[in-house]
Amino acid sequence: MNETVAIDTVGMERMEIVGSADRLAAVESEWMELWQRTDSLVFQSHGWISAWWSTVRDRDQRSLRIGLVWNADRLVAVIPLAISRRKGLRFLEWAANSYTDYGNILVAPECSQTTLEHLWTRIWSEGGFDIAFINRLLPDAQAHRIFAPGVSGGIKLRRNHREEVSYRVVGQWDSGAAWLATHPKKTRQNYRRGIKMLEEAGEVKFRLVAPDEPLQPMLERLSELKRRWLVQHTRESDLFEEGESVLTALVDMLARAGVLRIFVIECNGEMVAVSINIVQRGVMMAFVTTYDPDFSRASPGVVLMVDYIQWSIDHGLRMVDFLCGGEAFKHRFATEAVTLQSVLGARTTRGALAVCADRIWKKIGSVRTRESTSERQSSPTKETAE
Repeated sequence: MNETVAIDTVGMERMEIVGSADRLAAVESEWMELWQRTDSLVFQSHGWISAWWSTVRDRDQRSLRIGLVWNADRLVAVIPLAISRRKGLRFLEWAANSYTDYGNILVAPECSQTTLEHLWTRIWSEGGFDIAFINRLLPDAQAHRIFAPGVSGGIKLRRNHREEVSYRVVGQWDSGAAWLATHPKKTRQNYRRGIKMLEEAGEVKFRLVAPDEPLQPMLERLSELKRRWLVQHTRESDLFEEGESVLTALVDMLARAGVLRIFVIECNGEMVAVSINIVQRGVMMAFVTTYDPDFSRASPGVVLMVDYIQWSIDHGLRMVDFLCGGEAFKHRFATEAVTLQSVLGARTTRGALAVCADRIWKKIGSVRTRESTSERQSSPTKETAE
């Protein structure tokens, strides 16, 4: 699908599926108005989706499937989806899925449930994909209105085992220092020890980057540090590959939207840790964080995390959200965890076979885990054996 497809109406509402970059650009103002009116997260903004689509390197292997609902000339709903190809399969998923921590749709209060369901049914019937995989759904996401199993007749979506966790810092503290004081003595000592170790290498400074500072040199340094970290941990991410522009496009979009906050720790003026964060709805969201592996003994990434949490509390923010990922360093400081759900559905025979294979491998993995746990519990300890 390379062109916009206008489709039928339900009552006074008109539905449309956007499949072209030109049409995506043409609906910017209406989309932004709806995004602002619904107070939605930046991941569902027109700027976020456009920044991704204009810079993604394998665009010839992807296609847009963005559903719109219009009431006269006013946009009242957006379902931001796209099709990607990997592992020999075509997936219908969130647009900009690789960089979107929370997936959702935009819906104005006046948009009818019937039209939403009709639009999702039409996207499904247009095809072009083997599997629909809708992930990273917060418990209160509007997307549950159409993607919850059994909502749209004839479309078999099921809860999928690929759930993710989001850790947050939420509570009432008089100051950032008061928050830090609630942690165990060892945690506080490790934080101060990290600062001391950094100070042994030179003058240390934590700061919020000013809005008028040039971003590109900082992003190049961040990408360089992240690539080194990825190599050390045998991981990959095209977001940080040299010569790629998607990170710059996304960060530029955050800056234009006025939600960008970049925190750094510098040692003798050199950046040793950086966190690209987003502030919306009184929440600090940590989007990308990295550090210089040469300073790993000082744990500069953790030091920076403690610093921006304290900054957030001191500046009246109600929550620090570490976004997706169950890493131990996030859990260490979190006061709550939220489970992000996902749903999966097969549209083609190839997709059905892949879904079936996925279930089998999941069952095998569960059996192996239970057997391993049982063996550990039944094995005598050293003290018992003696």
